Amino acid sequence: MNAKLKGYTKGSLETRIAGADPYQLVQMLMAGVLENLNYAKGAIQRKDLEKKSLYLSKAQAIVDSLRYSLDDSAGANAAGNLRELYMYMSTRIADASIELDIDIIDEVARLMIDIKGAWDQIPMEQRDVAINQMQQASGA
Repeated sequence: MNAKLKGYTKGSLETRIAGADPYQLVQMLMAGVLENLNYAKGAIQRKDLEKKSLYLSKAQAIVDSLRYSLDDSAGANAAGNLRELYMYMSTRIADASIELDIDIIDEVARLMIDIKGAWDQIPMEQRDVAINQMQQASGA
């Protein structure tokens, strides 16, 4: 990607992040995992180990960020289950990197697609209530 396009893309992402609510930020993070997993698959197929490592590291870092951001007060059981699933996904990403295994990447991608699909189904009313509660808790 040329430098001007890369700069535009980065600026566009920064603008989207600045204007996003917490729900949308999680959507973007999940999409980022899927994008980096896809890029990693291509890198493995091209035998570009440097890029494979870069993309899988990014995907793993995002999964870990999602795991660390879970809020037990919103439902400890659900958060705990999701935390365990994110830990599993992070471990499997490491496995894929070591084994150069596209099937493992596909497994993690399917899990993220399922999680993102459920996240995307949250009704707008529930999102708004949750965002308002978060803002009140933070004193905003």
